[in-house]
Amino acid sequence: MSYINELTELCGKLGCRIIPECSLSEYTTFRFGGPCRALVSVNSADSAAELVRFLRRENIMYSIIGRGSNIIASDDGFDGVILHFGSDFAKISFEGNTVKCEAGASLAAVCVQAQQNSLTGMENLYGIPGTIGGALYMNAGAYGSEMSDIVVSAEYLDSDGIIHTIDKEGMKLSYRHSIFAEKEAVITSVTMKLSEGDSGEIKSAMNECMGKRTSKQPLEYPSAGSTFKRPEGSYASLLVDECGLKGMSCGGAMVSEKHAGFVINKGNATCRDVLELCDKIKKIVFEKTGYQLELEPVILG
Repeated sequence: MSYINELTELCGKLGCRIIPECSLSEYTTFRFGGPCRALVSVNSADSAAELVRFLRRENIMYSIIGRGSNIIASDDGFDGVILHFGSDFAKISFEGNTVKCEAGASLAAVCVQAQQNSLTGMENLYGIPGTIGGALYMNAGAYGSEMSDIVVSAEYLDSDGIIHTIDKEGMKLSYRHSIFAEKEAVITSVTMKLSEGDSGEIKSAMNECMGKRTSKQPLEYPSAGSTFKRPEGSYASLLVDECGLKGMSCGGAMVSEKHAGFVINKGNATCRDVLELCDKIKKIVFEKTGYQLELEPVILG
């Protein structure tokens, strides 16, 4: 692609790492997906702004990924540039009960550092395999807690690469949804307010939360976490289970026998396998229960 040389030069100026023709299978928790034209590891909000402005000016398709934990990547790859928010963009700072995190910080790391600072409020989020930016983007939650319980504000890039600050009220946070999903907005940092607590008690609660996940979820297999959003009035896993679909498979994709809410990569699954299986699940569940399931992961490519 003609723009790769120019993008590489820009990355050199910004100090960002770039990998041309990078396989998405290495950057998604489902462990499949073809190559993108280039993957850039973003190292600051200013770098992200410059990169977004360049990509929009050149009319180049781009997408943002963190830990790739809520993504179903196409077998054909992504015909554009991936901006990777990971360890190069993951600073975490504390000021009293307030914690500010760059968007690439892993949610697990934020939870651990909050515990080390004797701050409570994130225990139930421990173990969600994503970044803090991705967690806010989808208002991630578990065991009765959500990001909306603790977030105060965030910084984001608009479609012109300009940085803005938004407060909680402006985020329109609801079940697995935020205003960031409604517009071309790129979260660059998240600020949360926690409460003082006992470090030992917080750690015990985190361990209990992780124990629940390990015992009930198929964490030993690649997946994108919960495959379907919770339909109003029921639970996706309950509906899939009641329809007798545990163990149902297409190619290398299978409905987990441990937790019906997970489609897993049991070995060499492709995007086609997963989407075909999900379509069958949705069809059967609708025919038998009347509930229309909706995918929770984003399809990339």
